[in-house]
Amino acid sequence: MNVPNAQFEAAVALANRLDKEIGQVIIGQQQVRREVLTCLLAGGHCLLRGVPGLAKTLLIKTLADAVHLKFSRIQFTPDLMPSDIVGTEVIEEDPTTGTRQVRFIPGPVFANVILADEINRTPPRTQSALLEAMQEYQVTIGGVRHPLHRPLFVLATENPIEQEGTHPLPEAQLDRFMFNVVIDYPDIEEERRILSDTTAAVVNQVTPVATGEELEAARHLVRALPAASNVVDYALRLVRATRPGDSSCPADVRAWVRWGAGPRAGQALLLGAKATALMDGRTVPSLDDIRTVALPVLRHRLLVNFRAEAEGISPDRVIGMLLDAVRA
Repeated sequence: MNVPNAQFEAAVALANRLDKEIGQVIIGQQQVRREVLTCLLAGGHCLLRGVPGLAKTLLIKTLADAVHLKFSRIQFTPDLMPSDIVGTEVIEEDPTTGTRQVRFIPGPVFANVILADEINRTPPRTQSALLEAMQEYQVTIGGVRHPLHRPLFVLATENPIEQEGTHPLPEAQLDRFMFNVVIDYPDIEEERRILSDTTAAVVNQVTPVATGEELEAARHLVRALPAASNVVDYALRLVRATRPGDSSCPADVRAWVRWGAGPRAGQALLLGAKATALMDGRTVPSLDDIRTVALPVLRHRLLVNFRAEAEGISPDRVIGMLLDAVRA
C-alpha cells in the first residue's frame, strides 16, 4: 500500500512536535518519552511502572496538556467502585409532571486521555471496569452500550516497590496494555537539571500542538505502513519462542518461563515497529524496530516460573535471552 507523502510527513511532524513539547517539562527520560509516544501513535494503551517521584503522573499530564483532547484522572483507591469509573444511572422525577425517568451520568472514562493512577490499589472488580473500555471502546450500563470518545489512550501507573494493600492486575487486563514502560532513575546530569529547573521561579508551560483528528489520522497511517514478510515472520517467531510448549522455544527461555505471550503480543510488536519507523521518518519498519519494542511489548506478557523468581531472573532478562537466541 502506498502511503501519501503529505500525510506521512504530517504524521512525522506531529510526533516531533509532541516529543519536543513534552521535553519542555520532562527532563531527560528520552527512551520513556519515545516509548509512550510510540504506543500512542500505534493506538494502544500504556502501563508505566516506576518508584515514586520519577514523574510518571507528570509525564501523562504533560502529554494530555500537549493535545487538544479531554483529560481525565482517576485515582485508584481500595474503596473505588466500577460506577466511579464508567458512570451510573440515576432516577429523576420531573417536578411538573411527576413522571420519572432514568438518566445516565457518564464517568471519567468518557475522555480521550485517561490517567489510571496507581491502578493496582483497587480491587479486581473495579480494575475490570476498564477492560471493556480499553478493548471495545465502549461501556455497558444497564444493558445499554455507550460508545467512548476517540481517540482513547489509557495510561496506568504502578509503584513496584510497595505491595501492601495492592491487587496485582490479572493477566487478561495486563494483555490489554500494548506497552509496559519501566521508568528508572535519571542520570546525574539529568537529575542536576531537574533540581535546578523545577525549583526556579519560572516554570515551563506546555502548549497544545496536536488535535484529536491529527492523532487519529496518524494512527490510521501507522496501520497503513507496509511490513515486509520477513518482519512479520520475525515477530511471529519471537512470540512463539516465548511459549515453553512450542518446539521453537530456546532451552534457556523454557527453563525460566511458565507461560508465554499470545497473538496480541505479535500484533503489538508489528504496530510498535511501524510506529517506531514513522517516528524515525521511515515508511517501512525493519527487523531492528521489532527488537526495539520487544521489551515494552513482552515484559508483562511473560510469566516466569518459581525457579526464575527464586533465582531473581526477571522477564527483561528472559527477553534478552530470547533476542539473543532468535536471530533476525
